[in-house]
Amino acid sequence: MIDTHHDAGGQHGAGSHHGTAAAAEPSWEELVSAALLGTERRTPPVTAREGQSAAAALLDAAAVSTVRRRAALRPAPARERPVPAPPDPRPPLPPAARRRLALLLADRDGTAGGHRRGTAPDLTELLPQWLTAAARYGYRAPEALLPALLDAARARTDLRPAALGFAGPRALWLARFNDEWKFALRGIGSAAALPGSDDPEAVRALWEEGLFAERVSLLAALRRRDPAAGLALLATTWETERAEDRLMFLDSLREGLTAADEPFLEQALSDRSRNVRGTAAELLSSLPGTALATRMAVRARACVSLVRTGSGSDASGTYASGTDASGTRTPDTDASPTNTSWALAVEAPRACDAAMQRDGVVHRPPTGRGERAWWFGQLLEAAPLGCWSRWLGGREPAAIVALPVADGWRTELHDAWCRAAVRQRDASWARALLGSPATGADGGGTTGADGAAGSSRDLAKLLTVLPADERAQWVAGFIAAHGLSDAFRMLGVCAVPWSEPLGRAVVDALDIARDAGSYPWSFSGVMGLAERCLDPDAADRLDMLTATPDEPADGSPGAVGYWSEAFQRLVGTLRLRATMRAELAP
Repeated sequence: MIDTHHDAGGQHGAGSHHGTAAAAEPSWEELVSAALLGTERRTPPVTAREGQSAAAALLDAAAVSTVRRRAALRPAPARERPVPAPPDPRPPLPPAARRRLALLLADRDGTAGGHRRGTAPDLTELLPQWLTAAARYGYRAPEALLPALLDAARARTDLRPAALGFAGPRALWLARFNDEWKFALRGIGSAAALPGSDDPEAVRALWEEGLFAERVSLLAALRRRDPAAGLALLATTWETERAEDRLMFLDSLREGLTAADEPFLEQALSDRSRNVRGTAAELLSSLPGTALATRMAVRARACVSLVRTGSGSDASGTYASGTDASGTRTPDTDASPTNTSWALAVEAPRACDAAMQRDGVVHRPPTGRGERAWWFGQLLEAAPLGCWSRWLGGREPAAIVALPVADGWRTELHDAWCRAAVRQRDASWARALLGSPATGADGGGTTGADGAAGSSRDLAKLLTVLPADERAQWVAGFIAAHGLSDAFRMLGVCAVPWSEPLGRAVVDALDIARDAGSYPWSFSGVMGLAERCLDPDAADRLDMLTATPDEPADGSPGAVGYWSEAFQRLVGTLRLRATMRAELAP
């Protein structure tokens, strides 16, 4: 009876088990257990179809469970099909270029190349160059590589403009399905997703309801297309924006800045945020003829005067004749005695009043700076540079810069003029302040071009004011005279690929450093720049540098081998760049 009851109970239990399995999907552990024991020893927790063996049913259930586990989703009704991706009419990449892009994207984490010491090119740093070159031909990105391209852009913000431009509208479509790619919809490079000026309602809706980054991108895009429309849009919500947002929006007005923006910027000078006031003042001082520039000119004129030194000077030390357009007396150098020389005298402001602070002058100096020198520098960098020639006897910028400056104010005065030249994009003043590359002594901003200690001038920024060819020529001369130790930041602002004179100056300086037994790792940054910026056509003439010469007795141990390795990597990278360029050619 017990056995019969047990059998009956077993049949009943089996039926109940099958019924439960049909109602609830078996777990992965149950399927694995049944497979390990075998269907002959244990009935699998699945229901077989008519004519299907238990083993086949178990395998089908395992296949379904595998897909479900990999997708990390429970079975559910199918969702609505997404709208198809928009077409991209651009031509496809040539096959060789497509294979090259796949290699560059696969190596973007450095896993393929491992440690970068060696002769192999750094593919990670070649990806930005490849994207820039591909953009010139107007190719579209291969659809299969869009996920890897978006991953690369997510990991490196510097890649985003070029990567998203190359990826095109299909990448924006794809980004809507992955939260990790949302940056493509609201960040840099997503201008294609922004509404155009022909859809004012969409523009207004995005401006009022969009994320902050989307609003910044929208304002920048509008300023590029229609500066007046961008300013009008900003004015609609300006009073209700947060201070930090107002600052970012105000900075966007640099795009397409014109005299028409002056009334809005003048009003922003009364903003409750000091940073907003300072940015508005900076923008106004970069525009010629604004009311703020005129006010700053009056203040700056009161701080600097031309004085006569030597015999024939009057009791005050000044010598002036005639008036300028504003009624200010100006020096008449023709009337000066032949044995008279001239100098600049500085009288820094003794107070920073409320009007100065409204015009962007920061009252409290940073640690280590004197108040008067701090105020003086801010006044001069905001004053129009074009006024100085009129005030100082018609002298050109080079002659003004050459004038002696009394009482140790030369560094403060020239530093302020450097900042003004950068702000106002005045090439004539930039040339005068840079001087000859052979006499310049500052590459890092710690001393002036005249060697004055404590200078804050930034020669790299000053160089950006010059045309690209002139900039490269100046840096080449600086390197030839002073070597590479102070030239790294200057090289970073030169156009790529480097011109032949600049490239030759860099390579010659590296070769001289090797021959001198210098520490090679001290020049690794410049060598990396050379790999990315030298003209690829220079590879053949650099072959001679890849040899390993005898190690000098006074050199760093192992330096010769390192230098040879670095030059081999340089030549190999240049040849790879030449190959990439050829692969992209139609």
